Order: sequence, then structure tokens, then C-alpha cells
Amino acid sequence: MKFFDPDFLQFFIELAANNHKDWFDENRKRYEKVVKDPFKNFIQAVITEVQKHDASVQIAPNDAIFRINRDIRFSKDKSPYKLDRTAVISPKGRKDHSVPGFYLSLGPEKLMFGGGAYFLPPANLKSLREFIISDTKRFNKLIKDKNFLDVFGPLKGDENKRLPNKEMTAAAEKQPLLYKKSMYYMTEMDPELILSDSLMDRVMDHYQAARPMQNYLQEAMNY
Repeated sequence: MKFFDPDFLQFFIELAANNHKDWFDENRKRYEKVVKDPFKNFIQAVITEVQKHDASVQIAPNDAIFRINRDIRFSKDKSPYKLDRTAVISPKGRKDHSVPGFYLSLGPEKLMFGGGAYFLPPANLKSLREFIISDTKRFNKLIKDKNFLDVFGPLKGDENKRLPNKEMTAAAEKQPLLYKKSMYYMTEMDPELILSDSLMDRVMDHYQAARPMQNYLQEAMNY
């Protein structure tokens, strides 16, 4: 099934050259027709597929889809609009970024799938690290899984220079990923795939490759 017409990508190409409110307002109806509504329908279809594997995901598309408006409060770039459409499929959706879920980004520059544990509050990070220490064998198996590595590569994420106690520091000698304060995985593909009939198949292939790691991270933080 094809979800998007070429104008989905073309809209963002033109927006990149006209990233201001006047142009967006003039093209708002076009945005709703070729970007907003098709993306909402696509995310609903993704949620429906994910629910076949994870009954805890009981969200609507609007719960998953991030706003197209950029947060420019602390940015030197004052362009008001993002140049892609993004969503996260998880039990909490976009309302709680700390919940591990499946992330999608569709735009003319790249198509991205991934997930992991982002923006972790201290209590969640502590739970994750303690869980890894208590179940390191399973964690090591997941990060070395050939299918996961072929699809996403190694886990990414910023790191702390120090760990909060001697036990974690000692454990990190065997598993250095404990220094990470976020753990995520991501892959990029040709954006032309967005216009293809096989988009949903590729989405679910990536979701299935990520699912064991996603489940581990959710279990670690009691989600």
C-alpha cells in the first residue's frame, strides 16, 4: 500500500527555501492534504500493526506525532518549522520521551527508524543501569545480536565521565555501556522509500529487529 504522493517530499523541499510563517500559511491547505493527513493515516496504520505484537500500545496518532513547529527558544536557528514529520510509537507516545519506543522520521533528506531510551530522568537511568548489572548476560546477547547490528549498528548515546558508585564503576569495567546516560539505535535509508508500496513492510522489519532491545529497556524501567 502506498501512503504518500511525491508532493509529500516536494512540500518540505519548498519549505526549506521558504521557512517562515507567511509561506506556511499560504500553503496550509496543501500541507494538510499532502503531509498532515497522509502522515496521520500512516501512523495509525503503524500503530495498528504494532498492536498485533504489543497490546500495551493503546494510543491515537495524535498521541504519537510530534508537532511540525520547532522549539526555537534556545536555538540560534529561528526557522519555525521542521523539515520532516516524526512520531514515536510507545505506550506513552510523545508525551513521555523517557519511555522506550519505536521512532520514525520521514523527510526528503532521509528516512529514519530507531528507538531506545532518551532524556532519562535520574531515577530511570539508575534503574536501567542496575537492571543491566543484574542481567548483563541478556544485555550482552542483545547488543551482539547479528540482526540488530545489521539493521541499527552499535548502541549510541552520550556518556557520563563518572558513575555514581563503586559497584557501577566496577561493573562498567566489564560493560562500558553503563557509562551511557542515554541508549538509542537509529538507521537511515533512502527517502524515496517513503513513496514506495513497500514502506510498511520496511517499517515492520525494523520494528521487529528493534523489539527485543526495546522490550529489555522497557522492562529495565518498569514500563
